[in-house]
Amino acid sequence: MPKTTSTASEDARQPSLGGHLAICRFDHWFKNVFVLPGIIAALAMDESTRNWSVLSNALIGLFAIGLVASSNYTINEILDAANDREHPEKRHRPVPSGRVSLPLGYLQWILLFLLGLAVGALVSWPFTLTLAALWIMGCIYNIPPLRSKELPFLDVLSESINNPIRMLAGWFIAGSTLIAPTSLLLSYWMFGCFFMALKRYAEYRSIADPERAARYRRSFVYYNEGRLLSSVVVYACAACLLFGAFLMRYQLELVLAFPFIAWVAGEYFNLGLMDDSPVQAPEHLYRQSRLMLAVTTCTLVIGALLFIELPILHSLFRQSVAH
Repeated sequence: MPKTTSTASEDARQPSLGGHLAICRFDHWFKNVFVLPGIIAALAMDESTRNWSVLSNALIGLFAIGLVASSNYTINEILDAANDREHPEKRHRPVPSGRVSLPLGYLQWILLFLLGLAVGALVSWPFTLTLAALWIMGCIYNIPPLRSKELPFLDVLSESINNPIRMLAGWFIAGSTLIAPTSLLLSYWMFGCFFMALKRYAEYRSIADPERAARYRRSFVYYNEGRLLSSVVVYACAACLLFGAFLMRYQLELVLAFPFIAWVAGEYFNLGLMDDSPVQAPEHLYRQSRLMLAVTTCTLVIGALLFIELPILHSLFRQSVAH
């Protein structure tokens, strides 16, 4: 006798290997590209790092970061399941749809972290400590009683701090013994906040129901469209101010990159304002050709300017002192 529709549906909700692999979010490993600016900055600022070992360290390091990130994604999926059931799309995710065994899910969370640390130790101990910091921030973001993802503004700040942590990981992958510039790390953090706050704005708009939005994400009790957009502007201003402090101190030539940075920010902002905005799913942003063109061009320009000296710029920006 053929299975009834309800029976087939129940079978589909059984825990499966596919469900456990899905909550690793391997498609989110693209975020590891945020490690690359740290590597490039270290190569530009510390000549001792310019050797071929950087390539092997980068491959090992990116894999290790991916494992730790998947550990964080696993616990995120498990602890978000109740709220995801209130979201029109996320209710179909593996945990809320019953395709993950919770005991095995928790074991998967720990094992991925430990494996990531073991692989990271092949690079260096400072790099391994950075991986531990990335995992700890994942715990703060996801696990009660802290669970910063439910607190307005702290949700964006605590999630986006993974950006400077990834940059620092790249710095250590390159093997630099210098201290990474604080202004660069902070500006990278604020740029991350800009992108994350706009993602929150897009999520809030897509739900289009304040009460349901609050059930899905507690921080939405306080948020509204105006507050979220205001925070986007604040983060963008802070990012530019801090990046300006970095370039004035270390590499003035980077001032020429500002039009390209503005291009990236403008393209992303435009996407964030769309109905059913694609910024809600960052893992699919590679499909946005204009954004990808802006990001690629901006990355190449910044990468080049880090290694170029233009004395005329220093003359133009030199302060004149009246006697």
